[in-house]
Amino acid sequence: MRALFIGGTGTISSAITRQLLKQGVELYLLNRGSRNELLPKDAHILQADINDEYYVALLIESLNFDVVVDFIGFEPAHVERDYRLFRGKTKQFIFISSASAYQKPLSDYRITEGTPLSNPYWQYSRDKIACEEYLMNQYRDHGFPVTIVRPSHTYDERSIPLGVHGSNGSWQVAKRMLENKPVIVHGDGTSLWTMTHNSDFAKGFIGLLGNIHAIGETVHITSDETVTWNQIYEIIADALGVKLNAVHVPSVFLAACSKQDLRGSLLGDKANSVVFDNSKLKRLVPGFAATTRLDQGIKHTVEYILTHPEYQREDPEFDQWCDEVISTMQQGFAKLNS
Repeated sequence: MRALFIGGTGTISSAITRQLLKQGVELYLLNRGSRNELLPKDAHILQADINDEYYVALLIESLNFDVVVDFIGFEPAHVERDYRLFRGKTKQFIFISSASAYQKPLSDYRITEGTPLSNPYWQYSRDKIACEEYLMNQYRDHGFPVTIVRPSHTYDERSIPLGVHGSNGSWQVAKRMLENKPVIVHGDGTSLWTMTHNSDFAKGFIGLLGNIHAIGETVHITSDETVTWNQIYEIIADALGVKLNAVHVPSVFLAACSKQDLRGSLLGDKANSVVFDNSKLKRLVPGFAATTRLDQGIKHTVEYILTHPEYQREDPEFDQWCDEVISTMQQGFAKLNS
């Protein structure tokens, strides 16, 4: 198999890249080269900016692929460009969409690929929906061999998966836990959530490559394990060897007072209960099973980050914001109870 990945070094794609190379797949990575230390040695590197369409067309002029995957397409213009570049040059085109595109609020907490797509809270999700619609139109009208994949919250060893964190990632929350400082948990912490280790995601994804039954289909890839946010934060604290000091803050309050887009990532995603039905994936990829239990995956992630200082990026601004939010909540409670 000859495959081309647009991207290839992110949380989702890196695990897929490693597993494919072990299987001897002829893998090309179209990458700007800004993260050369993460590029695998056994892959063929096509160094280019995918947005430089003319140059990319020259690079791939003599190449044809069994599968092309775009991990970094976010807007309709991106997939329109992909269609121009790869029509007639691949037997399968896979677009990485997002499970955040599913209906918010949900009419049924059990999510299948048939759940309506609608997210009034997050432009990111609406753009992914528009990308899907464009590509499926090309499939229906012109036979473009597209497969849509919708990941949910996927994590690896480089970042602790959380509900609320700053622009520098999750380390500052872990640091607050280690310092016994209070940590914000959105809502009352009882909403249901699904997290998937990237090695498990890769197993399901690789089963879709070259799969004739996946052409023209949309499929999400997640773990079958469902946990509450209270459980998630307890698991992280336990992995750090500390006692959790949680402060529950309404998601609408957090979204209203944050400089970040928590309206999208919380109200349009993590504040909602989600339980995924993976029956379709298991029909397409017989034998698929996510085997990394969340507490095991989090433990490995925490151990990795604690021994790799380069992933311990502090975020003083977020730290101060947490203190201010918690103080405001406590003052409000004190005033109401006085």
